[in-house]
Amino acid sequence: MAERGGRQRAVVAVAGVVVLDRLSKLLAENYLSSSESFVVIPGFFNLLRTENRGAAFSLLAGVEGPLGPGLLIAVSTLAVLAISIVLWRTSKSAYQDPRLRFGLALILGGALGNLFDRVVRGAVIDFVELYVGSFHWPAFNVADAAITLGALVALLDMWRARRAAPRT
Repeated sequence: MAERGGRQRAVVAVAGVVVLDRLSKLLAENYLSSSESFVVIPGFFNLLRTENRGAAFSLLAGVEGPLGPGLLIAVSTLAVLAISIVLWRTSKSAYQDPRLRFGLALILGGALGNLFDRVVRGAVIDFVELYVGSFHWPAFNVADAAITLGALVALLDMWRARRAAPRT
């Protein structure tokens, strides 16, 4: 029974990320300019709508023809399928841990959010711009933040589990 509750929480987390991602991107599309930043915290945080036709940090953004977008959609789809399989496993395994399941759910929700953009728009909408002085972090969105946070949660949980395992 606890397993079922874990799956339900994972579904809620995935759906929550997808909904927040879609809503934030719709707001960015309708209210943010692609030519002028909206300053939220001077010297640190702006909102500026951009379109990323590549992968993370605009990798492969310059690849022309169907190979670029098609490859990104194929890789994203495979990642979504792989994470789904791991997340929804019903056998007893390390993946039953609630923290790891939550991390994987965040990654899956983010991947689905960005995959939706790639399929529907051909590009991912990014709008969060962080910087300190001349150092600018590449623009990102809610899906990217969920993927990053989910990866950190999953890695920390796996590291914790490894440290807790008895040494042989």
